[in-house]
Amino acid sequence: MKLRGAKKGGGGMSKIHKIHKVALVSLAIVAVLTPFLVLAATLPTPTPPTAGQALTLDEIENLIKRVAQFLIVVSVIIAVIFIIWGGVMYMAARGNEDAVGKAKTTIFNGIIGAAVVLGVGVILQTLAGLITRSFFA
Repeated sequence: MKLRGAKKGGGGMSKIHKIHKVALVSLAIVAVLTPFLVLAATLPTPTPPTAGQALTLDEIENLIKRVAQFLIVVSVIIAVIFIIWGGVMYMAARGNEDAVGKAKTTIFNGIIGAAVVLGVGVILQTLAGLITRSFFA
């Protein structure tokens, strides 16, 4: 006896996969945002700047350095998430060659992304050391 609206092959499994994907994405977002939320709770309250004071070169350098470090950390976190997601895809492939290939590509792209970001960090540190003449000191 065939039920009305029933899908061939048990359509309930796709709902479980959707719930599983939503749970994994939610967990990844919480894992990424937790350090920032904890850091935000411990930061001191900023004081208003005094009027008429110009920025110095050291302040601009520190600002650029902090922004670059922030972007590098966020990029490495994203690369690690891609590597983990590729591992989850690999385990969920269950012998399906197409899914295994996609999982390996995701892992490989995550590793390449992390290597590129870390390479950019090394280049930025080297250039900053050469520009401030502290590289050979």
